[in-house]
Amino acid sequence: MYRFKLTTVGVMVLTALSIAALSPATAAGSLRVGAARVDITPDEKSLPKGFDGINDHIFARAIVIDDGRTRAALVTVDAGAISTDTWSQVSRQAEAELKIPGAQLLLTATHTHSVPFGSRQDLPPRIFAAISQAAARLEPARVRFGTGVSYINVNRNLIDPNTHRWWEGPNYEGASDKTVAVLRFETPGSRPIAVYYNYAVHGVLNGQLDQISGDIPGAASRYIEDSLDDAAVAVWSTGASGDQNPIYFQQTYDLREIRIKDYAARGIDISNAMPPGGQGLNKHDPKVAKLMGQQRQMTNSMGQMLGEEVLHVMRSGLERPELIAQIAGAQKTITCPGRKRTDSGRAGYPGTYVDADPIPIRLSLLRLGAVAITGVNAEVFTTIAQRLKLESPLKHTLMATLTNGAAPSGYIPNDAAFGYNTFEVVSSNLKPGCAETAIVDGLLDLIGGTD
Repeated sequence: MYRFKLTTVGVMVLTALSIAALSPATAAGSLRVGAARVDITPDEKSLPKGFDGINDHIFARAIVIDDGRTRAALVTVDAGAISTDTWSQVSRQAEAELKIPGAQLLLTATHTHSVPFGSRQDLPPRIFAAISQAAARLEPARVRFGTGVSYINVNRNLIDPNTHRWWEGPNYEGASDKTVAVLRFETPGSRPIAVYYNYAVHGVLNGQLDQISGDIPGAASRYIEDSLDDAAVAVWSTGASGDQNPIYFQQTYDLREIRIKDYAARGIDISNAMPPGGQGLNKHDPKVAKLMGQQRQMTNSMGQMLGEEVLHVMRSGLERPELIAQIAGAQKTITCPGRKRTDSGRAGYPGTYVDADPIPIRLSLLRLGAVAITGVNAEVFTTIAQRLKLESPLKHTLMATLTNGAAPSGYIPNDAAFGYNTFEVVSSNLKPGCAETAIVDGLLDLIGGTD
């Protein structure tokens, strides 16, 4: 077992204050919340190569929370990932101009696969605009927490019955967390201001379309917002979905087989590889067009199903309101041994590696009263988050992945999964035996530091 190193990101920022230490005036009804969303859809005329249109608009959504003493922000962007530079730029500006400490801002990517991956120069100002607008709308509020269940995800790693090797497909017996965690922010009169919800599933349904889309996260948030007459902002939070796909994904598998045959006809074998998007597909072919149309339908259907569960929890599954949600934030960096792959192949066979530089992984915590929202800046397997929730001293603990930058780790499998030749495992830049415990223990340390 590797030992991991625990360091700070710059200087650790930790804000923790007990209710007992507050004056009576501060402790009485001082929570304020504001929310906003900003359209970040790129101009259709300037879409990068490989994109041929816009399926649905994408957004930056933000919730700002003020407890009368300090502020925090929950921000999610319809993006494949948020670069560390973007997170740094946004958090510095939010601290300087909006008095939101960097350790109390969680900036999460929805990980939709239907957006251009890579940095966008216009993204930081648009993200900051959403935070700034939310801060300008602060009003007296309270927060309530609840959980529900949704069955739109499934473990995506299984043994292929023909090759008897690891491949991708719906593994109904594999580890999969169905929990939907919901925070409802509302006025003292119960009018909704915002909802922050956390669920573990990949936003990959519309990836073959080569069109801009928020995928399932975007569809779910739009459905919730429409159901609330656009009076509240619905902010998605990406759970530990490194090994979780939409449960109904057959169209993508069918399109993959068509694409493999198309490439094979040109003398190119991609049966154990994965070119981006829908490259190699004839979109004028009636069968391809039909499958893509079904993908669009499936995205909206599963977004509606998840949205309905969030609304159900908001209506009848929430605990009593908490008028004062004390804000506490902290960050740390863990370091685990790294490796570099020297061969290729998507899955089914063990990779070959050489030693590489240690991998830093940023851990974040935003605590709102009895609720701990933890963050990891990478794609994490679901059992790591389940272990954290099991070991957490707080009843309400959730994990937002792809949060506050992008670690150079690639996927972060749990320890046991390193024994499987899945595509996430063979492509991971981490050596086995460190990350799972390092993440869980590191986050527990942060939680313990706020007591």
